[in-house]
Amino acid sequence: MGAVFVGVRHHSPACARLVASTIRELRPAHVLVEGPADVNGRLDELLLGHELPIAIFTYLRDGDRSHASWTPFCDYSPEWLALTTGREVGARVSFIDLPAWHPAFAERGNRYADAELRYAEVVDRLCREFAVDNVDALWDHLVEVADPEGLAERLTAYFDLVRGATQSGATRSSDTRIGDTGAGAVEVGHDDAAREAHMAAWVRAAVADAGDRPVVVVTGGFHTPALRELARTGGDAWPEVPAPPPGARGASYLVPYSHLRLDAFTGYQSGMPSPEYYHRLWTDGPAGAATALVESVVARLRRRRQPVSTADLIAARTQAEGLARLRGHAHPSRVDVLDGLVSALVSEDLAQPPPWSARGPLAVGTHPAVVEVVAALSGDRVGRLHPATPTPPLVDDVGAELARLGLDGAGRVSLDLTDPRDLTRSRVLHRLRVLGVPGFHRRSGPSGGADPVAAERWHLDPVDTRLPALVEAAAHGATLAEAAAAALHDRMPHAGVAALAGLLFDAALCGVDTLSATVTDTLTAEVARAADLGALGAVLTDVLGLWRHDWLLGSAGSPVLGGVLDAAVTRALWLAEGVRGGPAPADPARLRALVGTRDALVHAAGALEVDRARAVAVMRRVAATAGAPPDLRGAAFGFAWSLDGPPPDHVAVVRGVAAPSTLGDWLAGLFAVARQEVVTDEAVVGALDEVVGELSEEDFLVALPALRQAFAHFPPAEREAIASVLLARRGSGGSARALVRTSVDPLLVAEARALEAKVDAVLVREGLA
Repeated sequence: MGAVFVGVRHHSPACARLVASTIRELRPAHVLVEGPADVNGRLDELLLGHELPIAIFTYLRDGDRSHASWTPFCDYSPEWLALTTGREVGARVSFIDLPAWHPAFAERGNRYADAELRYAEVVDRLCREFAVDNVDALWDHLVEVADPEGLAERLTAYFDLVRGATQSGATRSSDTRIGDTGAGAVEVGHDDAAREAHMAAWVRAAVADAGDRPVVVVTGGFHTPALRELARTGGDAWPEVPAPPPGARGASYLVPYSHLRLDAFTGYQSGMPSPEYYHRLWTDGPAGAATALVESVVARLRRRRQPVSTADLIAARTQAEGLARLRGHAHPSRVDVLDGLVSALVSEDLAQPPPWSARGPLAVGTHPAVVEVVAALSGDRVGRLHPATPTPPLVDDVGAELARLGLDGAGRVSLDLTDPRDLTRSRVLHRLRVLGVPGFHRRSGPSGGADPVAAERWHLDPVDTRLPALVEAAAHGATLAEAAAAALHDRMPHAGVAALAGLLFDAALCGVDTLSATVTDTLTAEVARAADLGALGAVLTDVLGLWRHDWLLGSAGSPVLGGVLDAAVTRALWLAEGVRGGPAPADPARLRALVGTRDALVHAAGALEVDRARAVAVMRRVAATAGAPPDLRGAAFGFAWSLDGPPPDHVAVVRGVAAPSTLGDWLAGLFAVARQEVVTDEAVVGALDEVVGELSEEDFLVALPALRQAFAHFPPAEREAIASVLLARRGSGGSARALVRTSVDPLLVAEARALEAKVDAVLVREGLA
């Protein structure tokens, strides 16, 4: 009889029913299913009796790439019905697609990601023809709520149209445009060509093996027309399933999945949106699905304390049924239900079109009632694996570690990082954190290498999503330490300079010593070509903190960190000398970079090739460069002062920066780097007093905002010390504390005085004084 092809849309209840009925009617020798052929030896494991949805999770790691992919199944997936019904009738059931790690899937995180984007032009024309918004509404109209009579023929016509009526191109070059029906042609890429060639080989071999009995082939409808053509010619030997590249490590495991992860409204790129609706469609039929989901939405809104009356419920049902009749549906479709609910429950205008008129995640600003409607139709079903399901070594390793360290319960955990056992427990929890395993929440603890905090608080919550997360984390390694190291390593290519420093601290928290050299080599190279002085300052601060203070986590004095510091200081000096700009507000990130550079020269001189004399010479040039921003010039002056003492003319220099537009910003730079030097030098404080005192009322008002920002560098005690010097200069014995703790905003006082001066001037001019 040969091959009987059933092209399907992934996760379509109507297609699932068609697949099951076709297999029961034909009782074929083979049932061939689009799915990973390397899993064929483990189909008994897949069919153990799990609670769906579940997925086959596949990963591969080698020297070039790390790839993970999911093959999901829910109760109404046509592929799942092909597997289970095929077993039911005694057929030999096989997956026939390439393994998920194959380069054909390099850009796909999901095997069943539909090809709809490639035939958007064809679908758009069909949507216009049938007066619907998008492919999902079109599909429901033609398939899900349509008369099941003639469904197979409609599916064949639909997929022939979207792929192209002329299939001779399927065997041509992979960049050929296949078929032009007048609605647009479809590009077939190298990945599809490789997959279809492999699947067609399975079809030919199965047909040869089946003799007079039929073979049922269940694949995504986009591939079906090409497979019909490819299966007609060629050899009939069973194809060899490709093996992973030499030296690569990979495996496939079953993981629990969820309706939320299947929903197009949460970003899923395949199959049907609103999975709870289609689950009800599968179990209760179109009429039952519409009724149940209207009630579900109303109940959900009431739980959220949004008022919904019985009249609203009746109105929503009535609207959905009326829209269905208007649109030619025997029973309300998904869009009929959604439109009816919004019409009945939302009285004001929507700020944007309803999300089901397009595809993809909900937009920001979506009406709260619409959000709840979409959530109700998404559902909260979560799969559960059979207890006998094999798991990767990482799951057992984590379970043993948590039990050994008393972390397998729930509730609060307090850790003293100076205690060796607690430090070990902390490292295990941080490894789980960087792997993204849910249920381990850090409430407090050290935030950087310079943070003196030696205590951590965690909250443990053994949630159901922990197992699938651990199975997926197994892609990184077989043990917790190995997996955490690999996960941190994978973050490196996507991290900027500042993020790499944080990654290094994460490695210290995890106790991942093997990562340090790799990360620091990358960090050193990134630092050497950094273009942002502010971002470089963040690296300096973090790495210097680890190098100086991290005796707790073991990074203090590390030679590799010393290499990063040396590269960062050299680069920071080079960048600082090239910065140009006119008057502008002080840049805190830039100033922190110079503080970090100065601190590295003070505290880590032994790790640096740059010496103080060279750094001071650079900063003196910057301080004297008229084209440099004022805050940078002030910081450079303070930098040289703090490392080499005050120059003979330092008081005169301070007196020379009296321009109102630059005074505050120059001082902000000076105070950021040389605060201690300034507060103990009464001559400089006196010079500043004179400079500020000589400003006119108008100039003082111009300079005041920047001055306030500059003096914010001083803590209260030091501001009080400066105030005491100012009082002494005036021969006053009053309280300095009262000067620095005013109840009125100084800027408001200055603006009021300026306003009074303007009023006085007007009065004098008009002879009214």
